[in-house]
Amino acid sequence: MSTATRSRIDELLAIMARLRNPDGGCPWDLKQTFESIAPYTIEEAYEVADAIDRGDHAGLRDELGDLLFQVVIHSRMAEEAGLFDFDDVAGGICDKMIRRHPHIFADRSYTDLTEQMVDWERLKADERAARGENDTSALAGISRGLPEWQRATKLQKRAAQTGFDWPDHRPVLDKLLEEVDEVRAEFDAGADVERLTDEIGDVLFVVANLARHAKVDVSRALRSANAKFERRFRAMEKIAADEGRELSSYSLEQQEELWRRVKLQ
Repeated sequence: MSTATRSRIDELLAIMARLRNPDGGCPWDLKQTFESIAPYTIEEAYEVADAIDRGDHAGLRDELGDLLFQVVIHSRMAEEAGLFDFDDVAGGICDKMIRRHPHIFADRSYTDLTEQMVDWERLKADERAARGENDTSALAGISRGLPEWQRATKLQKRAAQTGFDWPDHRPVLDKLLEEVDEVRAEFDAGADVERLTDEIGDVLFVVANLARHAKVDVSRALRSANAKFERRFRAMEKIAADEGRELSSYSLEQQEELWRRVKLQ
């Protein structure tokens, strides 16, 4: 790391220290806690992903800065509590990356990427054991703080490492149709909310599995679908505005016709 880079990091840490200084610091920053900041940390990570999806490299630089600032504020609050500081965070990830890449920093070698990933999981299990965690399940260590789409995929990948997996996408598609039929049956039976929650959850879990078999990032796919819907809906609103009307003044049939027009465009 260059001296200039280190000086900018030190400057950032000094800015955070000043913001959190009880004597003249920022009232908003001073009242924050790990819990209150956590949602912002998640939001900034998603904004990084959004900038990548849009190919906005200038925006990506800014969003990565915002995400780095989240690391800095968490580290500062921990330092104030006597837990750890920013250097401890940086040192911890350096040590972890060296430990988890023995083929780069030690004398281990792998025949292919699959063998490397299997050893990666073993190294992570060793780390959990060293911390005194005694959960030996293949599903151990999957964070409950992950977005549920991502957690579903991780659960499925771990299970697949034991051989518990479909051979390809075809039985997954069959399972998806089966689960949709079960949702339909619940609606026909009176649409009990708890039962529908259970059955719709099954549908979503199978969709995540289908994406995994297709090697599609399910979160990215959903972000793309959201962006597509927003783009088309805003186009519908513009058509309505050009006609001097509010979209809500159209009947559902008229709105569906607008939707079809937008799709053709």
